[in-house]
Amino acid sequence: MLFEAINEPEFWVAVAFVLFLAVLAKFGVHRTALGALDARSTRISSELDEARRLRDEAQAVLADSERRRREAEREAEAIITSAKAEAEQLAGEAKIKVEEFIARRSKMAEAKIAHAETQALADVRAAAADAAVAAAGKILTATAKGQVADELIARGIKDLKGKLN
Repeated sequence: MLFEAINEPEFWVAVAFVLFLAVLAKFGVHRTALGALDARSTRISSELDEARRLRDEAQAVLADSERRRREAEREAEAIITSAKAEAEQLAGEAKIKVEEFIARRSKMAEAKIAHAETQALADVRAAAADAAVAAAGKILTATAKGQVADELIARGIKDLKGKLN
């Protein structure tokens, strides 16, 4: 049987394979292959560690960004609240200033009206005094004659003007 198996090509393939494995074992190819696999395993492990580290850093950066965003939103809300309060304060101050301006203008208008009334009253008194003086002058000229009459009229006119004004 052994001789029969020698004539079979499968036998020689098996012998060649065993010899091939023996040559590989003699030169330490199995150690080289295992070393390459170990090196690859180590490299993959270090890459996984690096990926974990980068993921942790990314999560830390994301958390920091979220914290900063929340802080920025709080600051924006505080600024808006402050601006609203300041706007309300300015509106209140403007209202007070407008009311004061209107009050001043009203007082000025009232003072002008009072002055105009006083002036009109003085003008009426002056006109009445002039009319009274003219009437008195006509009456006295018609009733009094001569130099005495002229002196009386002149003195009366002066006295009357002084009393009416």
